[in-house]
Amino acid sequence: MTISSSLAAGVAGLNANATRLATIADNIANSGTYGYKRAAADFSNMVITNARGSGVYSAGGVRASSFRLIEERGALVGTANSLDLAVAGRGFLPVIPAVSMGNASGDIPLMMTTTGAFRTDSNGVLKTDSGLVLLGWPAASDGTIPVFPRDTMGGLEPIVINSNQTAGDPTTKMNLGVNLPATGTEAGATGTAFPLSVEYFGNLGTSESLDITFTPTVPATGTSNEWTMVIRDSAGGGNIIGEYTLTFDDSRAAGGTLASVTVVSGGAYDSATGQLALTVAGGPLNVNIGRLGDPNGLTQLSDGFAPVSITKDGSPVGNLTSVEVDQNGYITATYDTGFTRRLYQIPLVDVPNPNGLLSKNNQTFQVSPESGSFFLWDAGSGPTGSIEGYAREGSTTDVAAELTSLIQTQRAYSSNAKVIQTVDEMLQETTNIKR
Repeated sequence: MTISSSLAAGVAGLNANATRLATIADNIANSGTYGYKRAAADFSNMVITNARGSGVYSAGGVRASSFRLIEERGALVGTANSLDLAVAGRGFLPVIPAVSMGNASGDIPLMMTTTGAFRTDSNGVLKTDSGLVLLGWPAASDGTIPVFPRDTMGGLEPIVINSNQTAGDPTTKMNLGVNLPATGTEAGATGTAFPLSVEYFGNLGTSESLDITFTPTVPATGTSNEWTMVIRDSAGGGNIIGEYTLTFDDSRAAGGTLASVTVVSGGAYDSATGQLALTVAGGPLNVNIGRLGDPNGLTQLSDGFAPVSITKDGSPVGNLTSVEVDQNGYITATYDTGFTRRLYQIPLVDVPNPNGLLSKNNQTFQVSPESGSFFLWDAGSGPTGSIEGYAREGSTTDVAAELTSLIQTQRAYSSNAKVIQTVDEMLQETTNIKR
C-alpha cells in the first residue's frame, strides 16, 4: 500500500539522518584528536516502483552509507619533542600493538598511523601512550641500511633506543698538514729529528697515538730537500707501521710541495689521493699527507717546524644525549662527544586506496581487500611524503562545517518525523471511515 511505503520511507529517513548525526557527533568529539580522520555519511535512494505510467508509486526510502576520509590530511602542529612524528604528505608510519611484540612475525598485524607521540619505555622500546610500537629497519654498524623486502614485514622490527647506551667511533681517516723547515736539509744543519704525536681512537674507544718522526737528510754540500718519515703505533707497542722517504720540490712554480714519496716499508702511497694506507692495531687507517705538488699537505718551507692542520674522524666513548628523526625517516643518535650514529630507518607504508583501509582505535588503520596490498617506501620517494619530527598531525574535523551539517541534519530529521506523523494521522482518518 502506498501510504504504508510512505511510513517506511519516513522511518528510513530517520535512520539515515541518525547515522549522519552519529558521524557528526564523532567528528566534533574528535576535533582535538591528533591524527583523527573525519567520518562522513552519504545517502542513496531506493526505488521500488520503476514502471512508467503505473499510476501507483511506492516510496523506497533512503539508505545511508558511512565511510572515513583517510586520505585527507590535517595541518601539522609543532611540538617540543623530537620523537613527535607526523607524515607530511602521503604515507603512514608502520606500528604494531605493544601486546603483539612477543608473537612471531607472521602473527603480528601490521597497523599504520599518520602521527604519534613516541617515547621510550623502561626497556627502551619506542611507543605511544596508547601502546603503539614504532617499527623500522635496523642500520648496520657502519650506518647503512641493508636491503629488506618492501612488500612484507620481514625486515621490520620494534625500534629500541637505550638512553644509557654508550658508543665509540674509531678513527679511519686522518689529514696531516705539517710544515718542515727547509733549512733542516742544508749542508751543515744539525740533522735534528722532529717528533710529532697525533691522537686517534681505537675500535674500543681507547685513545691511541701515531708517533711520527721527521728526520732530515743532511748533504755534504747544497740542499737535499729530503726527509725520512717514520710512523709508529702506540697501540702496537710502538712498532713501526710505515717508513717513507719524502722529497720536496724547490722549483719556483711548486717550491715547498711534495715532489716524490718513496715507500721504504708499510702501506702504499697513492699519488692520486695523497693517502698512505696504514694498518694500525685496530685495522686500516688512511692518512692523507697531500698529493704531489699540493700545498695543503706536507710542505717544506722557511725555517720552522709547524703542524699547521691536523684533522681526523672518530671520537672517544660518549653517552647518548639526543635522538632525532630526519625527513627521510633516518633515526640518528647524538652522543656527548659529538659523535652521531644512524640507528634505524622508518619506512612509509602506502596502499593504492587509502580510503579503503580498515579504521581501528587510536587513529590506526589496517589493510583490507578494498585498500589493496601495502608497499614500504623510503620517505620522500615514490608517492610518499616526508617524516616530520617535532610535529603532530591535527584532526581533519572542520568544526564550523560540522555544525552547519548538524543544523541540516536536524531539519531533515524533523521533516522525516513530520512525514511519520502525517501518515499516522492519515491512517487514523482511514480507521475513522468505519465509524
